[in-house]
Amino acid sequence: MRYRSFIYGVALAAALLATPAAAQLVDFSKYPDFKGQWSRPFDANPNNWIRLGGQPPLTPEYQQIWDAIKADLKAGGPGNWPSTFCIHQGMPAMMSFYSPAEIIVTPETTYILINHNDDMFRRVFTDGRSWPEEAEPTYAGYSIGQWVDTDGDGKYDVLQVETRFLKNPRGYDTSGIPFHSDGKTVIKERIYLDKADRNILWDEITVIDNALTRPYAKKQRANRGTEPRPSWQYTVCAESNSHVRIGTENYYLSADRKLMPARKDQPPPDLSYFKPTVR
Repeated sequence: MRYRSFIYGVALAAALLATPAAAQLVDFSKYPDFKGQWSRPFDANPNNWIRLGGQPPLTPEYQQIWDAIKADLKAGGPGNWPSTFCIHQGMPAMMSFYSPAEIIVTPETTYILINHNDDMFRRVFTDGRSWPEEAEPTYAGYSIGQWVDTDGDGKYDVLQVETRFLKNPRGYDTSGIPFHSDGKTVIKERIYLDKADRNILWDEITVIDNALTRPYAKKQRANRGTEPRPSWQYTVCAESNSHVRIGTENYYLSADRKLMPARKDQPPPDLSYFKPTVR
């Protein structure tokens, strides 16, 4: 009986070692501590692209487009900020951390969870995969990352990320800087903790786009909250949004839920599909 029990014990141990749970034991001490709630600093426009990266190096064609966007903003229009209409602002704007973010590290995927207008997230694949020949474009894009040990101490300290397959319309920020309409944007990032203060997160973001004459880059900061159990916001943008786009025009819903102009001398929407009121 003892011999049989020993055989059963060996078989059970072998079975346990073969299970995914046992096979995927991970030394998380090799990864940087990204846990907690990350927020942008609270000074004015802390992660603004123009403040941190200078004026965008746009081609003459796209400089004209941006000039028209800025004129529209000045006249009371929506400019080129997708989330005005509850559309995901996409990459790279979502990484400005307009609302607090959470970064969840696993060996194969790093998740970046953000709440702004609606809950949204990124998946950064770190499982060694290659780029697909085709992928459905999305506002957040398709991201492949690689963990790097830059100082040779046996622990990762930088997450390098490349993002492709991005869908328009997207934003840099509320300034309305445009992307090329060809949808070939590539975004590269280096995400890491500050060596002197582990409660500071840096994200070096570089945009490569055919609307630009050269890559456009900024280095932005996020701070880790001190609350051990932080509260998280949950919003549904459409629930309280007052902006309405009809055709190419932006209108506004008044407090009594009636359509009103968003700027001076704005024409009413096309009512060709409605029968005129009979008096």
